[in-house]
Amino acid sequence: MAARTPGRPRAALYNSQALWCPPPINGCNEVANSPYARIFNLPVGYYGVVYYLYMFGLAALLAFEPFSRALRLAALGYAALGVGFSIYFMILQIAFIHAFCIYCLGSAVTTLLLLIAALAHLQFTNRR
Repeated sequence: MAARTPGRPRAALYNSQALWCPPPINGCNEVANSPYARIFNLPVGYYGVVYYLYMFGLAALLAFEPFSRALRLAALGYAALGVGFSIYFMILQIAFIHAFCIYCLGSAVTTLLLLIAALAHLQFTNRR
């Protein structure tokens, strides 16, 4: 892994350029370069990719077995975990980083929608 170059944002180390963040919310680089942007020395975004891939896999399995209790509870639990982490990351942005990332906000909304969908699916399939 390359060492961090002084004066160069961490985000730039992955793709040779700073993150583009559309106005009026333009704090993506501040969030990406904060000390909270890494867990176990991996960018938080990597964990997000794993989360969404897992949720996609659960959704695909639920498409074939919509009444599987284990799959329904896994989707609900994992979606709730994602919402919990999204709330935590929003608190970090508000209280500690003092900057907002539009991609983080979009991910938080998407994660909340996944939880709503998992709850609706669980309710619908419990009635049958």
